Amino acid sequence: MEVLHGTQVTLRKVTEADVEPLAKILAEPEVARWWGRYDVDRVRRELLESPAMVVFVIDVHGVVAGSIQYFEEPASDYRHAGMDVFLSRDWHGQGLGSDSVRTLARHLVHDRGHHRLVIDPAASNDAAIACYERVGFRKVGRMRAYERGPDGTWHDCYMLEALRDEIV
Repeated sequence: MEVLHGTQVTLRKVTEADVEPLAKILAEPEVARWWGRYDVDRVRRELLESPAMVVFVIDVHGVVAGSIQYFEEPASDYRHAGMDVFLSRDWHGQGLGSDSVRTLARHLVHDRGHHRLVIDPAASNDAAIACYERVGFRKVGRMRAYERGPDGTWHDCYMLEALRDEIV
């Protein structure tokens, strides 16, 4: 099992035992605001069984604190990786989001050979954007009406990217 070690977090592949804790985190209002409605079946389907994503649990001293995932664009002329992350409200404001994003970004650049990484947070998710910018991502464009939010309406998102040498 692939395990990545950050300064404060351990990233390990998601397992069946993580499905319920992740569903509980995704049900927290501070997380559901951005991620929408998840139940145990959706978590299992999209985070445990998805062939398109590689999903890690953010583990803090044996506690499931959230999840971080990536996908890879396989076409050689467009090769890059995209990321997404969520963290329980209990762990907000402690630098764990930045540590998780930095740890995965370094893995994607150094171990997986990517030269470019992307992430696309909601334009109104200031905390997430600040987290990504601390790691070296920067806004490159606003995508209008990009994502349907939990409220059923379309919302803008930013495209943030970091090149290999910009990851801090």
